[in-house]
Amino acid sequence: MPANLISKADMKKLAAEASGINLQGGNARVKEVTNRLLYRLMQVIDECDVSMDEFWAAVGFLSQTAKNNEPGLMVPGVALEHFLDLRLDEAERLAGIKGGTMRTIEGPLYVAGAPLTKGEARMDDGTDPGEVMFISGQVRDENGNVVPGAIVDLWHANSKGGYSFIDGEQAPYNLRRRIETDAQGRYLARTIVPNGYGCPPESCTRTLMNALGRHAERPAHVHFFVNAPGFRKLTTQFNFTGDKYLHTDFAFGTRDELIVTLERVTDADEIRKAGVNRPFARARFDIALVREKAGAPKTIVDREHVIAA
Repeated sequence: MPANLISKADMKKLAAEASGINLQGGNARVKEVTNRLLYRLMQVIDECDVSMDEFWAAVGFLSQTAKNNEPGLMVPGVALEHFLDLRLDEAERLAGIKGGTMRTIEGPLYVAGAPLTKGEARMDDGTDPGEVMFISGQVRDENGNVVPGAIVDLWHANSKGGYSFIDGEQAPYNLRRRIETDAQGRYLARTIVPNGYGCPPESCTRTLMNALGRHAERPAHVHFFVNAPGFRKLTTQFNFTGDKYLHTDFAFGTRDELIVTLERVTDADEIRKAGVNRPFARARFDIALVREKAGAPKTIVDREHVIAA
């Protein structure tokens, strides 16, 4: 069929009827968003001459994505999670909020309830032969004052790119910890250097990336939630210099301000002081929190997470 068969006026009328925008009752917010989504989707179908076969194939694809529990993976893959961060960045700027560590995507693999310790923690259970890594840092406010009692919630993949509770191979909460900062705002985590990961070969997300001519890989990274009373919650992560996929992360999670260079330690005295018996890596990641401000958009997001069974 040719494109542009339906007038925009007719599409607007049909979208309004379908969304109940002019009817009493229902949820006004749902009506508004549904009305706009339907109208824009109708435009795309008409302008791109989307066939019935293509349309129903897309419906089936989205249904399979939901069956696979993949929406949380696909959303960052099409840059929507990063787009939400960009909008929040701009909304904060307009609200007069400045400074603080840059945010980036949460991703789909957070699990609540990791063990909580004070000051420092060991994150790995010793079964992974990966390279030992120490992550240290200090939490401060936007003026440089230390923030004691902040909760630094860390999680990352193992040396094969797998996450506990997800891959079915690791002990519960392996490579997941919460650390309360000490009186000087410091935290220290002993763990292993993570690997990046790719979407499973059979996943809908990889299928989509292939269709777009893109890869479906993530560089190695470490996730953070950081909370403290009176401060805005920070969702962030850091990546490592030199990673093959550092600047082509399919999930758009890399931000230049959040790239860390690993220090490789081979000195015998340093190895002994660290309490290990082989060379190790060190990463420094200091965090700056911003105080909460009345009227600013919230940073605590209500979203479904993996449930720790």
